Amino acid sequence: MNTFPGRRTHVLAAGTATAALMLVAACTSSDSGGSGSKTAAGGVELVKAGQLTTCTHLPYPPFQSEIDGKVQGFDVSLIDLVAKDLGVKQQILDTPFENFKTGAFLNSGECDLAAAGMTITAERKKNVDFSDPYFDATQAVLVDKNSGVNSLADVKAKDVKLGAQAQTTGEDYAKKQGFDPVSFESSDAVLNGLRTGQVKAVVIDYPVVQGWLKDKANADAFKVVDNLNTGEQYGFTVKKGNAELVAAINKALAAAKADGTYKTLYEKWIGPYDESAAAPSASASAS
Repeated sequence: MNTFPGRRTHVLAAGTATAALMLVAACTSSDSGGSGSKTAAGGVELVKAGQLTTCTHLPYPPFQSEIDGKVQGFDVSLIDLVAKDLGVKQQILDTPFENFKTGAFLNSGECDLAAAGMTITAERKKNVDFSDPYFDATQAVLVDKNSGVNSLADVKAKDVKLGAQAQTTGEDYAKKQGFDPVSFESSDAVLNGLRTGQVKAVVIDYPVVQGWLKDKANADAFKVVDNLNTGEQYGFTVKKGNAELVAAINKALAAAKADGTYKTLYEKWIGPYDESAAAPSASASAS
């Protein structure tokens, strides 16, 4: 497994092209305080006045990545809805994915919430509180078309080198199936490993693969040979005990599903809409 580099934090304003060393919070009015109050609508306490600070790990399309100089994606769009309800703007802090499992940046007060296409698991619930599930995910096995591989079983039988993103449920799944996957820090690094022949197959979230295959060069070179239903659901996380922010996130998600906004965003970022994506369901505990 690759180790992550030293603490890598880049501040990115959602919808802007600039990565800054500091966030400059705009003043805002709130229900319980005047201009510049850290208390937003609904009694939600924010780490910085006037903004909802989101920890993420870039890039992870279609959930969050820089497109045309702007941080965009499905997660970004959903959290924008939460920020709007709170009467503030979303600001994004790019951090190592390993911190999402521990809640480090939430506990240190650097971020209000984390949004990173993160699977809800019992282990992670020990360190953070999750919102309601907002996306049902599967893992895809993507291979080089010249690899002679037609399934995950083939990867093992033919002793093909397999890759996965570090600290993810895809990597966990591969290990539980008896693989020793090559570990890459980011989804971009996973794809580059496949392109350069470091690995001939990868296990990673299917929506990410869908995004890759929209590029003709990728579609010509690679193919999906397995779609693994691992029972995973994504959730947004907050510091343990922050019930007000969890409630605000859940309220925004429910409203978006009720008024069609969720469907619109799903089709924009993910693809054809599956009604089950909006159906109430219990949090998964895949790992």
